Amino acid sequence: MNIIIPMAGMGKRLRPHTLTTPKPLLPVAGKPIVQRLVEDIAKVIDEQIEHIAFVVGDFGEDVEQTLMNIASAVGAKGSIHYQQKALGTAHAILCAKEVLTGKVVVAYADTLFKAGFKLDNSNEGAIWVKQVENPDQFGVVKLNNDGSIEGFYEKPITFISDLAIIGIYYFRDGEYLRQELQYLLDKKITTGGEYGITDALQNMMIKGTRFHTETVEAWLDCGNKDATVDTNHKVLAFAMEEMKDDNLISNTAEIEDALIIEPCFIGKGAIITHSVLGPYVSVGDNVVIHQSVVRNSIIQSNAIIENKLIENSMIGKFAQLKGRFDILSLGDYNEIED
Repeated sequence: MNIIIPMAGMGKRLRPHTLTTPKPLLPVAGKPIVQRLVEDIAKVIDEQIEHIAFVVGDFGEDVEQTLMNIASAVGAKGSIHYQQKALGTAHAILCAKEVLTGKVVVAYADTLFKAGFKLDNSNEGAIWVKQVENPDQFGVVKLNNDGSIEGFYEKPITFISDLAIIGIYYFRDGEYLRQELQYLLDKKITTGGEYGITDALQNMMIKGTRFHTETVEAWLDCGNKDATVDTNHKVLAFAMEEMKDDNLISNTAEIEDALIIEPCFIGKGAIITHSVLGPYVSVGDNVVIHQSVVRNSIIQSNAIIENKLIENSMIGKFAQLKGRFDILSLGDYNEIED
């Protein structure tokens, strides 16, 4: 099984956090988003991963080495492929065309999920979906009576289906997918000015390919700050539900006169003093938090927080956030709001 992960986008909706770190490497519950994605796919496919291709922009050698380490950690060979222009999803996948052989999973790097199924890789193809309340905001699939996919629809104005495509696909024949994607580029077939994978899927289906769905229990978005903080919250909650939260707090962290309200992730070398942390907080390596209250937030590595009350926040690497104590003479019935 091979995996292709397109991740060349600039992550503009997550700025300023993506100015120095590509969005897929931002941490959620202590791990980069793309690492969690790879690990979760590995659990679902229940098959050896041979090769993981990362389709990137100009992210630099350190990022590329991190991606190689992520592939190696699941026993796979890693490779880096470049998408120099944002020409669409089909074009991005074709940037790693050498890996389009045999069984292939294509997964977009800002998509996290929770699933209770094992992939049925005997199907010709599978589209991973989640039932949603607002299907008009997503690409959806409509099913035939036998459970196979009848068609793909982009943000339908009238109700067609509530099964939203989450951005993960399985193909039994990678070479066939490569052929269909190349056809789009050769014939300059675009939608909205871009080469889209959905056009290839439609063509394959017309030619007789039967696609099925795999329904995930949870679909976790990392598209912007609020969504990423919410995803961090949910991943920590899942860890507690599954009784896997016993290793979320590093044994090298220093915690003195502090209340930790679980679930929280606390990284290596972090120092938490005279503070209240949690619930649903992720603290990166070497973070210092002193005399503060932090709730439902992501604090990235080497940040310093002193004398602050923060919630629903993302604090970047090496950032410093320092408050102050007020000295007041506040009379009866007066009100002060910050």
